[in-house]
Amino acid sequence: MVHQLQVIRHIQQLRAAIRQARAKDSTLRVGFVPTMGYLHEGHASLLRAARQQCDLVVLSIFVNPLQFGPNEDLSRYPRDEQRDLALAEAEKADIVFLPSVEEMYPTPTQTVVSVSGVTERLCGESRPGHFDGVATVVSKLFHMVQPDAAYFGQKDAQQVAVIQQMVQDLNIPVQIVPCPIVREADGLALSSRNVYLEPEQRRQALVLSSSLKLAESLVAESKGAIDVSELHKAIIEHIRQSPLAEIDYVEIVAYPTLQPVARLRDASSVLIALAVKFGKTRLIDNTLISF
Repeated sequence: MVHQLQVIRHIQQLRAAIRQARAKDSTLRVGFVPTMGYLHEGHASLLRAARQQCDLVVLSIFVNPLQFGPNEDLSRYPRDEQRDLALAEAEKADIVFLPSVEEMYPTPTQTVVSVSGVTERLCGESRPGHFDGVATVVSKLFHMVQPDAAYFGQKDAQQVAVIQQMVQDLNIPVQIVPCPIVREADGLALSSRNVYLEPEQRRQALVLSSSLKLAESLVAESKGAIDVSELHKAIIEHIRQSPLAEIDYVEIVAYPTLQPVARLRDASSVLIALAVKFGKTRLIDNTLISF
């Protein structure tokens, strides 16, 4: 297949392009990377994984209003279409779907996909309604693209758990492929929101990754025997050493159920997840520890 990037803004055109590609090759495997744009190396790694495993790679760029709360940064969320298209071209995406809000939501949405159980804690607690917005838009996109596989970054581990639960519960025929967190050389997890950080906030934001490293070493040294409350306290004390850090949450939960654990070894995988604000910028990070 000769590579040529198609930029599509309408749902019908998107469906037609994918239908046409499938008609030419009945074994065609479609890989899908849904994003909100302002792409960085983390998104590029998802596109590379999709390119490696699939024949046709579809990237969507849509800042979804349903997943932003009333006091959140929808209007100031960073956007740069030309830069995003250049990255998509460099990573050999085949189709970039760039719909408007009117295209995605031509009338007020009366149907909302709500996933319970995995949405009540962590970001779901501090951002009510956020995951309803995520699940609804991802469900819509899955119906439009009908991919064989969809690629999500593990940086938002809760989002991955929510999407996996939705796909399982609704029998959506798509394989969810979680991809590792991509970090700057100094350890900061890549995020489109990092652009908001002032230099001193950016420097102090390294406390997220260093607190996770501390947690990993405490778990390793104790061979998983460290008390959950003791581990929780150690992480919080470490983050509080950065005066600009305002903790939203520090959670230690079983993964992917996101339920609390009394002891670390009660679960085969434990997620240590953080959300910390620096000024108006809220950053998340996590580590997954398997036993």
